[in-house]
Amino acid sequence: MENAVKFRKKLMQGPVCIGTCITLSDPAVTEALCNTVDFVWIDTEHNPLPLDKVQGHIMATKGTDTAPLVRVAWNDPVLIKPVLDMGAAGVIVPLVRTAEDVHRAVAACKYPPDGVRGYGPRRPSNYGRTGGPDYIRAANAAILPIVQIEHVDAVNHIEEILAVPGLATVVIGPNDLAGSLGHMGEPWHADVLRAIDTVLTAGKKAGIPVGLGGGGEPEIFIDWANKGVRWLSIGADFWLLLRAMTQLNSRIREQVSGGPHGQGSGRK
Repeated sequence: MENAVKFRKKLMQGPVCIGTCITLSDPAVTEALCNTVDFVWIDTEHNPLPLDKVQGHIMATKGTDTAPLVRVAWNDPVLIKPVLDMGAAGVIVPLVRTAEDVHRAVAACKYPPDGVRGYGPRRPSNYGRTGGPDYIRAANAAILPIVQIEHVDAVNHIEEILAVPGLATVVIGPNDLAGSLGHMGEPWHADVLRAIDTVLTAGKKAGIPVGLGGGGEPEIFIDWANKGVRWLSIGADFWLLLRAMTQLNSRIREQVSGGPHGQGSGRK
């Protein structure tokens, strides 16, 4: 819960929070990133990460300031409860469309009387060393219920969504949002950009921080941060790996010519 509290403060006070999506199973990936990112987005919606691997990634953030956020596959308490009991700082719920959807997501993240979460924390309670009413109140205050705005219906209901009590933040998914607008594969289409602006304006009015996830050049993310996006999920672990290797490969090959024994055109 400590990392959840830290991440909440960063979202409200700044500067912009930066993280990436975790898809690979080895928790060393998360451990290696923790001194660089504010959060990791551990993804179980589009990736075959079983719960024991999810727990490993969450554990890899212990002792750091990096918040482990887990995206579940659907808006279902059965999927949300175990990742919270492993110690996730927040849960990202995909593809909400209405305020009712968001009420269900928030309720699944909170213990009664604020929600419907069943009691059984392992790691968050330090394996049973803490508990009781004070622990319940602290957990309800700390955990970050997060929903993804990635459908035009959610954009059309954004003011009601942002008014749901207990919602910590929302994050825009440009790719699926583009699909719902009839522009699949065009996440930066003008219609998508207008929808994102609508969400940003509503978020500022409601005092709810807005995040955005996707891939692209740094200038794209700088532009969104300057427009008011408070947290950015940039690419994914495999994307970062390939991007770095591709850039190194291209740079070296541009500077070296004539095969393994040829003269390079670059500096010595």
